Amino acid sequence: MKDEEGVSRTGFIVVVVLVLLGFALGAMLLSSPSEPDAGKIGIIVTISPQVEFAEMVGGERVNVTLMVPPGESPHTYEPTPSQMQAVSGAEIYFKVGSGVEFEEMWLDELLEMNPGILVVDGSDGVDVMDMDPHIWLSPLNAKVMANNLCLGLKDIDSGNSTAYDENTAAYMDELDDLDAYIRAEFANATSDKFMVYHPSWGYYAAEYGLEQIPVEEDGKEPTPQGIANLIQQAQEENITAVFVSPQFSTDSAEAIASQIGGEVIYVDPLAQDYLDNMDYVTNALVGALG
Repeated sequence: MKDEEGVSRTGFIVVVVLVLLGFALGAMLLSSPSEPDAGKIGIIVTISPQVEFAEMVGGERVNVTLMVPPGESPHTYEPTPSQMQAVSGAEIYFKVGSGVEFEEMWLDELLEMNPGILVVDGSDGVDVMDMDPHIWLSPLNAKVMANNLCLGLKDIDSGNSTAYDENTAAYMDELDDLDAYIRAEFANATSDKFMVYHPSWGYYAAEYGLEQIPVEEDGKEPTPQGIANLIQQAQEENITAVFVSPQFSTDSAEAIASQIGGEVIYVDPLAQDYLDNMDYVTNALVGALG
């Protein structure tokens, strides 16, 4: 009887061990960032719009890992262990380079995971505004960023330089078409001022002769007096919409919109589908400006 119980317990332990080993092996396979894309160049990007840039320039030769996921803010996001592992196995870190807070806080630590990684600075050649990291929101800056990545890819994969040049040229054409479309859309606008909660759109505004009026004050919610001043300014400028990003609170924007008889409109500066998103944002702004 004791022997049978011993055998039974031993068999049970063996089964448990095998199951646990199976789970462990499965977890290892799922967490390996390079296994599904062996042979591709690993590119790490900070924000979602760069995913499109990297995929359009690199095509099927690259595997892109995003650090700040959709819906998260680059001001507060912290990388996960699996993201750090992805950095350790990548060939390129394609940074924005203009002062994005995530990069300011985490990039040095991430690069310690892979000292040999090539860092491509997306802002190289861009006239960066003081205290405004949102360079990608100008299509012409997006062209510069895409070209910087193209140069980086050719540096580490010179055998496919022609393919990268062709991919980049095709994407440049699309960005030129977008730029021409935006200019045409604003040609007959009756106003040039728009109100936003978070001042993300400085490069866009500068490129197309517009002026953004931010609700935030130095990254903080406005005071009651500040809200009153914004309401008065909106009424004087005939502003009927307040644009907000999904990464931020809408309370102040909704309060202002309510007082001016206007509406809150969501526009996402971090949307991954860059061309489509910029088209959407342009249509929203043109509709608000009249």
